[in-house]
Amino acid sequence: MGEISAIKVTLPDGNAREYQAGTTLMDIAKDISPRLAREALAAKVDGRLTDIGRSLERDAAVEFLTFDDEEGRQVYRHSTAHVMAQAVQKLFPGVRFAIGPAIADGYYYDFDTREPFVPEDLAKIEKEMEAIIKADLPFERSVISRPEALGMFKKSDQGYKVELIEDLPEDAPLSIYRQGDFTDLCMGPHVPSTGRLKSVKLMSVAGAYWRGSEKNKMLQRIYGTSFPKKSMLDEHLSRIEEAKRRDHRKLGAELDLYSIQDEGPGFPFFHAKGMVLRNELEKYWREEHKKRGYQEVRTPVILSRAMWEQSGHWDHYRENMYFTKIDEVDYAVKPMNCPGGIIIYKSKLHSYRELPIRMAELGLVHRHELSGVLHGLMRVRCFTQDDAHIFMLPSQVKDEIMGVIDLEDDFYKKFGFDYNLELSTRPEKSIGSDEIWEMATNALRDALESKGLPYKVNEGDGAFYGPKIDFHLKDSIGRTWQCGTIQLDFTMPEKFDLVYVGEDGQKHQPVMIHRVVFGSIERFIGILTEHFAGAFPAWLAPVQARVIPITDRHAEYARKIEKSLDEKDIRVEVDARNEKINYKIREAQAQKIPYMLVVGDKEAEQGTVAVRHRSRGDLGAMPLAEFENKLLEEIRTRAH
Repeated sequence: MGEISAIKVTLPDGNAREYQAGTTLMDIAKDISPRLAREALAAKVDGRLTDIGRSLERDAAVEFLTFDDEEGRQVYRHSTAHVMAQAVQKLFPGVRFAIGPAIADGYYYDFDTREPFVPEDLAKIEKEMEAIIKADLPFERSVISRPEALGMFKKSDQGYKVELIEDLPEDAPLSIYRQGDFTDLCMGPHVPSTGRLKSVKLMSVAGAYWRGSEKNKMLQRIYGTSFPKKSMLDEHLSRIEEAKRRDHRKLGAELDLYSIQDEGPGFPFFHAKGMVLRNELEKYWREEHKKRGYQEVRTPVILSRAMWEQSGHWDHYRENMYFTKIDEVDYAVKPMNCPGGIIIYKSKLHSYRELPIRMAELGLVHRHELSGVLHGLMRVRCFTQDDAHIFMLPSQVKDEIMGVIDLEDDFYKKFGFDYNLELSTRPEKSIGSDEIWEMATNALRDALESKGLPYKVNEGDGAFYGPKIDFHLKDSIGRTWQCGTIQLDFTMPEKFDLVYVGEDGQKHQPVMIHRVVFGSIERFIGILTEHFAGAFPAWLAPVQARVIPITDRHAEYARKIEKSLDEKDIRVEVDARNEKINYKIREAQAQKIPYMLVVGDKEAEQGTVAVRHRSRGDLGAMPLAEFENKLLEEIRTRAH
């Protein structure tokens, strides 16, 4: 009888352990620590995700995943989606199953049912899920041949699974997972058994077209989430409630900032108070860009088809664009500002001594979005991008990227945002040579590392013309939003034959940076509204102070205060209505106005104001001049 060979397992900390060939990953986890065995949900073997019930037959690098890891959470929630599907199968015989992936903070599964689900059904499904979890059924994986898989799912009348299999390459490996009496086509991995899943919650039901196409059948999509502890689920549900309270669509209406009307779905209307907020953001943007040597430009909204063909947008972005004809010639409404900036650069010959040229534009762009994905200011069909295009010498690339990083950092700190950075590399659909892409990606990486900034690599998520650095902002309730972007581009200058005259008197090609800070001003306003829950810092607030006379006889003094504040460019209102003082204070607080100035006999006699702050409450009486100076300093420094 031959000896059982030993294999070497290398762990993430670099330590290596020896085990017998055929040892399961679960046994290895138990050997490392009982706690790890309890918490491990899946593993990565030489970088590939796998079930922890699998055995190892050769040397390998092994990493165990728990709920603390993003990929571990995805495995946990994808497994919960299978449990939900099993519960639906039991309660609604004859249902057909589509797909059930993990998504951010949860999962969903799409079902083809005879009757639409109603909210009461979710409670029944949830109860059945809890029974399946309590039964602690193992997730069992089987490799299956293509004919076997097709036969199995045709027999059970699961046409969506048959379609998925038929769309796979002939030689694609297929596997199925079983738990109890439920079988699903799935690559996995999954948690070891249903008992690993603890706290589940079904959130909502919605319609969803099969494969996202309006030409296909509408399916029923059930969304859910799951956590290993009830306290974590409770905290998540609490965050969702807080997010609903902060919803920019709700606050936009309540504070009279902006709206979306039936006459223009996806095209925002900014009301007078919303324009104050927007103008203050643009004013700050202009001041900061002027300090850093940017020139502001503006380019047309409609440009010729020939130019969009030259830029590559016609081939790579056409499905997102709007078109028109002028004098029988094709034109397109711009979805991006960059070609316009390039045309300005080309309008004259530049010397190397002029570079870098930093062109900034608050440019209105239009992009076609399906009606189903439109969402307030967050997903619209027209928006203002705060673009900048920097044309530079190759030797200036690193310094310019670092300068943009500093600019973005200053902006986000001004609003109290933390952020994470991601480096996105070449997508499948792209233009330019491998050499150019490698050069551009390395330049971005070098700048990040020179700044000592941590970053995550996002493979294949760059723009079609170049790699990029993305800034993901973290708001006051822990959500992340992708806003700022720095894209390095060697391709557009080549396509448009951009040149500068070098020190040697010859023509050379500049390098180009595309970058945004706000991203979209509309979307950034939506994010700010939710970040501050509508209680904007004083410098941004549409109304910075409201004067509240106690009775009608104090209205004259209130008007004098209004005139004094208005002369100093402080945005002020007087509430002279014949209402009780407490009612007027409550309403000013509901409108998120930073300061309320209550005035009565005493204040009129002494030339003072009784100051209330919307969150800090009563700040006491003070001379009007003192309050003005205090507020003006708060506005000047743009305190948040």
